[in-house]
Amino acid sequence: MSRTPNPCDNQPGGPKRPFEVTEDELERALRETFAGRVATPRPLAADPAGVALRRARRSGRRRALTGLALAGAATVLVTTGVAQLGGPSGHGGTPIVVLGDPRGFTPSPLPTGGTPSRSAQPVRAELDLIVGSRLDTSGGEQRELTGVASVERAQRLPDYGGWLITSVPTAAGRTLWWVPPNGSAPQVLLAGADAVAVAADGRQVAWRDGPEIHAAGLIGGQLLATSRAAAPEGAVPIGFAADAVLVRQPGHGVSLWRRSAGGQPGGPARDVLNVYGTLPDGRVVAEVSAGTPRRPCLALLDPARNLAPVRTGCGPELATDGTAAISPDGRWLLVNGARKAALLVDLRTLGATVSAHPAGPALVDGAAWTGSGVALYVDGTGRLVRVRPDRVAAGEQPTGSPVAGIAGDERLVVVADTAH
Repeated sequence: MSRTPNPCDNQPGGPKRPFEVTEDELERALRETFAGRVATPRPLAADPAGVALRRARRSGRRRALTGLALAGAATVLVTTGVAQLGGPSGHGGTPIVVLGDPRGFTPSPLPTGGTPSRSAQPVRAELDLIVGSRLDTSGGEQRELTGVASVERAQRLPDYGGWLITSVPTAAGRTLWWVPPNGSAPQVLLAGADAVAVAADGRQVAWRDGPEIHAAGLIGGQLLATSRAAAPEGAVPIGFAADAVLVRQPGHGVSLWRRSAGGQPGGPARDVLNVYGTLPDGRVVAEVSAGTPRRPCLALLDPARNLAPVRTGCGPELATDGTAAISPDGRWLLVNGARKAALLVDLRTLGATVSAHPAGPALVDGAAWTGSGVALYVDGTGRLVRVRPDRVAAGEQPTGSPVAGIAGDERLVVVADTAH
């Protein structure tokens, strides 16, 4: 039985056309269409790749020109600054020691003499400096020392314990300050003392107050376990030999006060004129009156035998101001000569004669040695002098370097480093 056609069936009554298309046939037709379009090239209205490349080249050229301009400006500024530091001539004479922020240049050692280089750069001291009432550390930090004035000597305490600062003698006596490492204000440890002596390791302090000599340990900015002994008028502490206090007696001579045993200072060694310090083995380096005729000579003294001389050497003419410093390894002595010039003495050769080398202008307030065996001191013109023993022994003459940023009335003091 046949079906009657319905006008709504959407099926025309003519011959039927096949509408079934396989997936392969559809894919082939699409490929042929795209291939035909690609075969007919059309000019692009814009080339995106070309535009990007051109923009990148223009940007690179702009950055390069800007960099060259900045580099040129920086070169001009640096050249101008160095010319100003080098002096009015702009040729860069003796290098200048610069204080303050260290980020502006690379720290470098002070010069040791010889012909100044035309390309000399600003340098920084290896040790801390006190300029007037300001502490300038070797790392570039600056601290205003409120209440501190007229500094004669200073030293950094070991184990990051701060600094000890001693004033020059005044009508009211001497003052000893402790500067805490945390940035707090300096604290007065002693005031009105007739004399103050600090051990080389910064752990003991001795002072004269009225008719007595006192000594104490120093821990955390406090004086502990104080001892005292009556002393004749004019006797003052000048240093330490281990736990014993070295006392300069009125007139001539130096005696030992073994404070751990109590009692009074012993009898003086009359031939001792000045004490310069101690060696690592405990022997005392001193200036003594010896020879024929009598004259100032160098000697090593044994504190276990009441400062009896172990070795004595004469030769160079020594000043009698007692200004000197011993290197940390105990080999070198930097001391003032009688002709207002510094001398470098090799203590290993101390014997019948003394080997001494000229080592620059005279020391004003002693010298401070670095852990690497270099000495720094201030000369009579306020310049900073750097002494390298190997170069001085080879004939080099150290000269002073001016310190930038110091007013005419400010005192410059090199801080001894007791950390090594």
